[in-house]
Amino acid sequence: MSLSQQSFAYVGELVHRETAMVYALGKEYLVEARLLPLAVAAGQPDLESYVSAVREDVTEQGKVVDALMINETSWFRDNKPFRALATGILPEIFARPEGPRRLSVWSAACSSGQEPYSIAMVLDQHLPRDWRAEVWATDVSPTMVKRVQAGLYSQVEVNRGLPATSLVDYFTREGSEWAVAQRLKEMVRPSRLNLAGQLPAMPRFDVVFLRNVLIYFDDETKQRVLDGVRDVISPNGYLVLGSAETSLDLGERWARETCGRVMLHRPAPRPRVHVPRPGLDRLTDHDLTAMGA
Repeated sequence: MSLSQQSFAYVGELVHRETAMVYALGKEYLVEARLLPLAVAAGQPDLESYVSAVREDVTEQGKVVDALMINETSWFRDNKPFRALATGILPEIFARPEGPRRLSVWSAACSSGQEPYSIAMVLDQHLPRDWRAEVWATDVSPTMVKRVQAGLYSQVEVNRGLPATSLVDYFTREGSEWAVAQRLKEMVRPSRLNLAGQLPAMPRFDVVFLRNVLIYFDDETKQRVLDGVRDVISPNGYLVLGSAETSLDLGERWARETCGRVMLHRPAPRPRVHVPRPGLDRLTDHDLTAMGA
């Protein structure tokens, strides 16, 4: 049950239009594997018939886009960014002499929630008593957002990167699944958001985790996403990208610094814009001297 080039191109265009993700040639096997269960559920005899039906069915189009999202994740994935958060980023923020005692973190493209809940665990362990924190958890997939809201994970999922002590401290058994602690759920705010689209009204974030998602975008979309993040991050904020991602060659709005073995990205100072002052900009040195300037 394989897709024709025309059907593969249509599916790729659909996903790119809705999410800006790129499915290039060579990914046919992945697309076919993700669409096969949808074709069976829809009662279609093969993938070609299913894609033909999808072209005329908005509901099925949504299912296709949802099925083709990349939801690879684990608890404390790669670990080093979470160590940098605990030992470098948070101490610097907490030591600032002024400002509200409130911390806002954004976990963008959060998948099924392991990243935002990992962040929440770090905050629960290090947040001073007089501070409050919130973690915005966003993903383009409504299915993933519902999973974050539920906060329920299988035994296989909790085995992927979650320390045994964290399982004991932050989860309770509910049947065959593990439920995240209520105090973490109260910290995490799940919502659907398309990074490549217009960002909604959002708070100023002190820290943004935008990890392992830029690699799925073309350069134009990467630039647009980074510009959008730059507009909602605090002037003293921190952007954490994936280990294979960088803001280099994508504009001058970001400065880079290291924290341990992690490269962090900080908002670069905005360039000063010269605003012409009628009359004064045309004055000569002699005129300025005469004015006492």
